[in-house]
Amino acid sequence: MTVRGDDLDKSNLRSNIIEKLKTLSAAERKNIEQSLEENLLTSEIWKQSSVIGITISHGFEWNTKSIIEAAWQNGKKVCVPKCQPKERKMDFYLINNYDQLEVVYYNLQEPKLEETEKITKNNIDLLVVPGLLFDKQGYRIGFGGGYYDRFLTDFTNKKLSLAANMQVVDKLPAELFDVPVDDVITENGFIIQGGL
Repeated sequence: MTVRGDDLDKSNLRSNIIEKLKTLSAAERKNIEQSLEENLLTSEIWKQSSVIGITISHGFEWNTKSIIEAAWQNGKKVCVPKCQPKERKMDFYLINNYDQLEVVYYNLQEPKLEETEKITKNNIDLLVVPGLLFDKQGYRIGFGGGYYDRFLTDFTNKKLSLAANMQVVDKLPAELFDVPVDDVITENGFIIQGGL
């Protein structure tokens, strides 16, 4: 499916894919999540990365908790984002367990600043970037806050996203400030091979 930039409104694309994701049965969702996790955890980039940046999933997002737990079991460091809504920016903080998280606005879980250590973006080896729709060049439509677009402008290490096949299209409308991810992993494997 090809999506033409001029005719499309990102908010329509967002709401359409959210509806599709919400209609998945529990079994379908579990199967996709297991495949995404397996494809990530067996990849070379995962094996080579010591510090993983990843969000704490909520709602209809693909579950990241088992990925976080696998990272801890593999001796990797995990850092999660803390958003600053006024500036629309975010920083990442290392967590060793879920007790270091607190529930903030929109029911998101974020690190407790007094119990965690901030990490500079250059020290994140692999950033798992959330999103709703992706194209085969790595461009994405996120949740609309712009936090990752700002964070990625000078992020130089590996960045990839996890997406079901239904979330991948040939082409999305991209703007000048959009930064593509290096790889998109679906239940069938890598869509973009960013040097892997």
